Amino acid sequence: MDKTNPPRHFGVFKPVGHTVLAFASSDGLEQAAQTLSREGFAGSKLVRYSPAEMIAQADSDIETASPLASLGQELNLVKAYRALAVKGNCFLVVDAPDGEQADRVSALAASLGAASGHRFGSFIIEDVDVGEPPQPQSFESPDRALDGELPAGTGH
Repeated sequence: MDKTNPPRHFGVFKPVGHTVLAFASSDGLEQAAQTLSREGFAGSKLVRYSPAEMIAQADSDIETASPLASLGQELNLVKAYRALAVKGNCFLVVDAPDGEQADRVSALAASLGAASGHRFGSFIIEDVDVGEPPQPQSFESPDRALDGELPAGTGH
């Protein structure tokens, strides 16, 4: 994945065939990248985003998003990634296009110390278990104003 021209769907970040993991620190991200490398994921399959890079990308996506982007979860995730980046989180995007690779990343996620994770498929975006207590699932819809539950100070 080329982060200078990231994959988009309806104008917002949607890296199909990738898993996106957020980390509270760059040290945590680098330790996770080393673990994934030892597990067979080449360095070229790992793309790092600093908090500033994710904020800039999210701001651009929010500004240029198609109205259709709000039909799915993509726009909500962009806003959530922005909120995490504002708090100082950095992101690791792991190229894992087939089921086996994606399953390996998901299985490792809890031990990697990620704050959150999402596995992007063509039609479904799955939460990755990062070892936190499970949150209740809820139906997401712009009509329910769930974006209002994002932390204050996200700017959107």
